[in-house]
Amino acid sequence: MSIVLLGSTSGSCTLQEQAVAGTTTLTLPTFNGTVGLLVSGTAVTASGSSVDFTNIPAGVRRITVTMTGISFAAAGVARIRIGAGSLVTTGYAGGLVGVATTPAVSLDSLGASPEGIAGLSASAAGTVVTGQFILVNVTGNTWQCTGSVVRNTDTAALNISNGWIALSGTLDRLSLVATTSTFDAGTINILYE
Repeated sequence: MSIVLLGSTSGSCTLQEQAVAGTTTLTLPTFNGTVGLLVSGTAVTASGSSVDFTNIPAGVRRITVTMTGISFAAAGVARIRIGAGSLVTTGYAGGLVGVATTPAVSLDSLGASPEGIAGLSASAAGTVVTGQFILVNVTGNTWQCTGSVVRNTDTAALNISNGWIALSGTLDRLSLVATTSTFDAGTINILYE
């Protein structure tokens, strides 16, 4: 038995098993750039007022934002913002729930200032935050995000976010923006596919 790989100018490729009687055809899906492959960005040490990831390629359908040991210089709030050509600062919808050990629950709108597709907060300087957010392309330029982070140094609070936005163009950038305070430690990276 032999296996033959047949290609065509239409961009399709067929893997075909030769049989004595009849034929069997296996058609593989077409491959489009990096779509379907999990690609890692470059890990960045959090500092200043934002951590930016630009040049996200067209065709990306899912982005995972990972954060380890993120620390704020003072009590503050951070938002994940995305954009097409520039970061979008308004038009987000969704919510953020904070649950602390006291037990206390706080609710914030991701569509109210400061806006973003996801969010987190720090109650004091040196607060360390760890977690991840997953952004998924719903259709066209509409993106949805869900995720959680835990503050494990001050009140052991958990922040859970769900948000969405329809961009005016193809997503090509993502940023974790400290809307109050600044970052002074930790590592952030993205994985996309």
